[in-house]
Amino acid sequence: MNVATQRAGWSRLPLRAAAFVVLTCVTILGVTGWREWAARDAVLKGAETEMANVARSLTQHAEDSLDLLDSGVVGTVSRLEMDGTDSATITKLRNLLEVRKKAMQRVHSLAVIDDQGNWLTSPGTIASTLSDDAFFRYHQLSPKREAYVGRPVKSLLDGEWVVTLSRRFNKPDGSFAGVVLATISSRYLSHFYEQFEIGRNSSVSLMYGDGTIIARNPNNEKFVGRSVADTSLFRDASLQGPSGTYHFKSSLDGVERVSFFKRSGRYPLVLLATVDKDELLAPWRAAAISRMLFVLALVMLIAIIGAVLVRHLQRGQRMAAALVEKEAHFRLLAEGSSDMVTRIGLDERLRYVSPSSVRVVGWRAAQLIGTPALAGIHAEDLPQVRAIVDAMKRGETEEARVTYRNTHRKNGEVWLESNMRVTRKDNGLVDGVVAISRDITEQKKLETRLETLAIEDSLTGLANRRGFDERLREEWARAYRERSSLALLMIDVDHFKSYNDEYGHPAGDACLRVVAQTIAAEMHRAGDQAARYGGEEFAVLLPNTDAAGCARIGERLRKAIRGAGLVHSTNRPSGCVTASFGGAACRPALERTAGVGTLVEAADQALYAAKDAGRDRLMMAGEVARLLPKASGQ
Repeated sequence: MNVATQRAGWSRLPLRAAAFVVLTCVTILGVTGWREWAARDAVLKGAETEMANVARSLTQHAEDSLDLLDSGVVGTVSRLEMDGTDSATITKLRNLLEVRKKAMQRVHSLAVIDDQGNWLTSPGTIASTLSDDAFFRYHQLSPKREAYVGRPVKSLLDGEWVVTLSRRFNKPDGSFAGVVLATISSRYLSHFYEQFEIGRNSSVSLMYGDGTIIARNPNNEKFVGRSVADTSLFRDASLQGPSGTYHFKSSLDGVERVSFFKRSGRYPLVLLATVDKDELLAPWRAAAISRMLFVLALVMLIAIIGAVLVRHLQRGQRMAAALVEKEAHFRLLAEGSSDMVTRIGLDERLRYVSPSSVRVVGWRAAQLIGTPALAGIHAEDLPQVRAIVDAMKRGETEEARVTYRNTHRKNGEVWLESNMRVTRKDNGLVDGVVAISRDITEQKKLETRLETLAIEDSLTGLANRRGFDERLREEWARAYRERSSLALLMIDVDHFKSYNDEYGHPAGDACLRVVAQTIAAEMHRAGDQAARYGGEEFAVLLPNTDAAGCARIGERLRKAIRGAGLVHSTNRPSGCVTASFGGAACRPALERTAGVGTLVEAADQALYAAKDAGRDRLMMAGEVARLLPKASGQ
């Protein structure tokens, strides 16, 4: 084995070791996750089986209950068709039906209705007829003699929700004579379902074929009569079979449930038994978390041991590479230079760092060698630097200069300026980048300070006239694009000349600072801007604000300035410093011929109106659309 082959195998060793560690950790996590998921599926399957048994039992109970009602209805129909509907027969039937009702708890009511919809037998006098009810119309129009189970309705006897079962009885000539009606109370069904303990947040619902809830436990009174026809149980073609499992988020109470539905084969009924999915999975989840924490601890231990191994291998590689490239590194050093000199490999790691790195970034050269070259660059500047480095690695750019923010070990963050140049092998291929970096933090601070002074008023700390005019043009353009409102307040300190004459110019400057601080303190939105417009005049720019909002803010500012309590003896009758306000608002998108000057002029005219009206008040320019013709001289 030659030296080149040994070096190639050595260079791949850390990668192989890292791949083995990662593969081991991923395999352990994958197998554990698969086992836990299988356990979860087993819990859900068990719940589905339990719900299926409950649904079948309760469906059978509902069918048996209707069969019991139907047997009484059939007997009554036979008696009516044999004996007729004379008063004696009806009296006997009334007594018989009352006895049957008392004997069977599940029967809510039994009644006979004639061919006009009038009650022949009922517990009490009921004035209304049933000629318009669905079950009555069905028997009136259909010659069929089988039982008809109707949608849940409210009983005329006591207002309770009931399910109706009815049969038609005929006159001797075969024509329609009336209906025998029996009902089951929704409350009875709900109380019966309470016997099944299947979970704290479980529910059992009996529904009519069209999705109307007949009975439900819990909260029967809240949900009975409501329709769930828009749920997938009634819309999804895959759920229209006689029975099946059904996972869904309930539209009634928002709980995610595991359920089993069963459709009656003899009556238009659907039984849905459900259990809360979170409650069902809670024991599995607690056990799974414990097991996964143990597995994660094991994986972390394996990962740490593997990382230590890989790090030792990489350190050996870096030492070997450093010996090979030592001569080249020394040639790159600029003797006595205070700038940091680095060499970046094609893997974007630092191959060489000059001793001046301690002064520039706070780290010793030995601490930086082998680390990612772009690791300390600010996230906002990283894309720009990365693009330049990538272009150099591809040979598209030979040299470049870039300014960016970089992390300093002790000073937090510094600005660096780097001059970078590509280095090549003897065969002309790019083998890295050399960068010479210097600290330009103080220069950047000076530039920032100069930029701030250009747009900030030195006395008050607010924006100056120049900064305000730039912001006004920006907000006007933005409001035009977004078709939003823009408002402006012009503020003038009342009788400020007399204040200067009375208390002197230093006191006048202090007064302006207090007014500025008061205005700034009342600016609650980040987009609002206050500025010193000139002398004792201030301006407040209010994006996304209509005339009403502008008036509210202006009145709040006026009260705040007055409430500051600055003594001004010559400002009668208040005796304190006050200010006059002029406000205007508009939608630039609706004023295509207008410009920023129109809004300023409208607010300025309103300010003059406030001063003419007695000062210490706010005047609004009204709808700017009415002021624009005046402002343009039309």
